[in-house]
Amino acid sequence: MQQRPFKQVDVFTTTPYRGNPLGVVLDGTGLSAAEMQHFTNWTNLSECSFLLPPTPEGAAAGADYRVRIFCPGRELPFAGHPTLGSCHAWLEAGGVPRSEHVVQECGVGLVKLRRGESAIPRGAATREAAQRGGEALLAFAAPPLIKSGPLDEADVQLIARGLGVARSDITAHAWCDNGPNWRGVMLQSAEQVLALKPDGAVLAGLDIGVVGPHPAGSDTAYEVRAFFPGNQGLAEDPVTGSLNAALAQWLIGTGLAPERYVAAQGTAMAREGRVHIERDASGSIWVGGASVTCIAGHVTL
Repeated sequence: MQQRPFKQVDVFTTTPYRGNPLGVVLDGTGLSAAEMQHFTNWTNLSECSFLLPPTPEGAAAGADYRVRIFCPGRELPFAGHPTLGSCHAWLEAGGVPRSEHVVQECGVGLVKLRRGESAIPRGAATREAAQRGGEALLAFAAPPLIKSGPLDEADVQLIARGLGVARSDITAHAWCDNGPNWRGVMLQSAEQVLALKPDGAVLAGLDIGVVGPHPAGSDTAYEVRAFFPGNQGLAEDPVTGSLNAALAQWLIGTGLAPERYVAAQGTAMAREGRVHIERDASGSIWVGGASVTCIAGHVTL
């Protein structure tokens, strides 16, 4: 065992303890998958990431670092808030990207990240909030969807029953699988999303993303909630980058959402997650947010 630099980062927020926490071990060299998994389980966090040098193939393709991402019980090929939080920690620790983008190597391949104001939708209010928080904004390029298209009607009816809403309240639905196999549904309003009290027995084994629009003129365009199997039944994630990436690809791609918007997530859990979405001129979807370091030190691993 050895002392390894460690940070606990709060992601998708400028206010500490109002986003989604992530444990980052900045030097994961020599650790086995079993050791990484055990440490992740011990932290009781939704995810931990472990930074490593890129593989030779990754380095040749431009990767700055490699990350392995774990949640309780399993390793993930990709996840959004660990991607942003890991990059934040890597940069804060002195990491210098080889190009204009930071390039992360992970289970789904290479993921590009960009820094600064351009990572978020245009708008003075958003920029001023970021400046007040004193934290740089990062955004990752959403990886391609592994599975897309409408859900089976049987799934939609099951999800409606599990969410406790009428089938007619689900106005649109799609596969949103980009590693985590999210099933996405849109409800009629953000108010309806916030009122959900899902039945874990009905939704057992499913990863469900729910989105609903806020009224015109609101600070955020959509409210998002993410439900997934947990250690004690159905769990809810405070702020979910992978889900918001997939939702954006679905909603923007089908004309259900504008090319730039801000989504709120975590409101029902007393969090203040803000996810900034933008589709650029090339058609790439960027998913951005702020991160703040809450704990910095060392762990013995």
